[in-house]
Amino acid sequence: MVITHHGGQCFKVTFGDLTLVFDPISKGSSLPAVRFGADVALVSRDHADMNGVEEVTYGDKEPFAITGPGEYERQGVVIQGFLSKSKYGVKGEEEAVNTIYSVQLEDMILVHLGALSDTELSKDARENIGEIDVLFVPIGGDGVLSPAKAHELAVSLEPKIIVPMHYDDKSLGLFLKESGNGSESVDKLTLKKKDLIGRDGSILVITPAGK
Repeated sequence: MVITHHGGQCFKVTFGDLTLVFDPISKGSSLPAVRFGADVALVSRDHADMNGVEEVTYGDKEPFAITGPGEYERQGVVIQGFLSKSKYGVKGEEEAVNTIYSVQLEDMILVHLGALSDTELSKDARENIGEIDVLFVPIGGDGVLSPAKAHELAVSLEPKIIVPMHYDDKSLGLFLKESGNGSESVDKLTLKKKDLIGRDGSILVITPAGK
């Protein structure tokens, strides 16, 4: 499995001939839009920064798009979506629907929290997700978790690897300061189950492509 970061909350996961993408960035976003083909596209929040399904419809690939809670299986990938809340991109005290995704592939569990603003997961999510191998957590505040709250939640979920997302330099610095245990920066994350041995909340910053 190879994981690359494409800005914001967008991560491409490739394994064999299959490509899965979390929160593809659309042309309507202030972030640079993505442009590659995907077999499965997971959208956590109906916002231009995260709903670019058309941008990953490319070449001979037209993705199976998942845009909300439920249970799904596609090409051997088992996906669960759990209802949560986000304040990203909404005004005042309003809240929007956010979907947390748990993806099982190659004997590993990836959990992408989307544009989460809730500081705790729902009972349904906690009971069904189980042990997390890789956790993608938003840390940038401004409608998603703050660096401190993101770190607190991430640690409580006890993942093997924590991957921060949805950040600027300041929020990333604050998040890493909260951890106090150091971190690693990589251009891409190549991962097999055996690579998780000895990992216990390791923070890996995946540098966005093109930076």
